[in-house]
This record gives sequence, C-alpha cells and structure tokens, in this order.
Amino acid sequence: MSEAAHNLNVPKGALIAAAAVVLFTIAVAATAQLTGVGHSRMTPPAMVESLDLNFEDSPDGAVLVYRTADRSLVKSLQPGQSGFVRVVLHGMARDRQKAGVGSEPSFKLARYVNGQYTLTDPVTSKVIDLNAFGADNLRAFSQLMPAGNGTDQTTSNNEILNEKGASK
Repeated sequence: MSEAAHNLNVPKGALIAAAAVVLFTIAVAATAQLTGVGHSRMTPPAMVESLDLNFEDSPDGAVLVYRTADRSLVKSLQPGQSGFVRVVLHGMARDRQKAGVGSEPSFKLARYVNGQYTLTDPVTSKVIDLNAFGADNLRAFSQLMPAGNGTDQTTSNNEILNEKGASK
C-alpha cells in the first residue's frame, strides 16, 4: 500500500489545466486591481456637521471631551458612564500608541445627511461607523455634537423597515 502512495501518476494534462487556472486567476485579479475594473465604489453621503474633539483622562477617572477649536469643555464623562465612548476611545488610543502618536491630534466626529455618525482618527486613518453599534451607543456620541441630542436622524435600519412595513 505504501508503494501505491508513492507512485501517484497524475495526468500531465490535469497538471497543465490546474496551472492554467491558477495563472488565469492571478492575471484577472491583478488586472482588476490595476485598472479598477470590477471594483464597486460607494459615494459617501453628504456631511451635515463635523466637530474636532480632544479627549483627556482626568485624575478623578472622568473623560473630559474638549472642542479643539476653542478648547471649551463639551462634556465630562464620569466613571461608570458612557462605557461605549470609553471603549471606542481606548481602542483608538491603542492604535495611536502603536503608531507612536500621542493624544494631541484631534478626532473628527461627523454626522451625515442620512443620519450616519462616524468617528475618524486622521492620524491613523481609522474610521468607525458608530451606527453599527446600535441606537443607544450611537446616542452616546451624538450627544457630543452641538445639535446632537440623541434624537436627530438616528433611526436604525430596523426602525426604518418597521415604519415601511407598518404603512402597508
């Protein structure tokens, strides 16, 4: 039985066909990458409002949120509050630490015409779609915007679908 395992005879035509398929796949992928053919691109929605923010830890454990432009205090997040904001910022701070950047550069909180909110770190180019984490977590960030009271255009996809279904 061991002799049969060592004497595998694969037809030459099958090997050539397999090599041709692999080379064809590589060629198609390279062509698509270089020419852009086959790539889908989404046009981002229009930005309605954006705010540059800095976040600092205070000695008492609170996270202080400052507007970058005038260094005014937007909000003080006390220990035990706004856990989602703390987790997101901790992750972004870890990315900055890996990149060798401190907390000085500001983050950009943006609201779009479709109700989407994003938090962007211009230093690491990381963008977090805050709508992906549910309405309660989104509200924690939307309240940091001057016009954001947590109720403006922050409906989830499920709420939109339910409204459409209810109208039939």
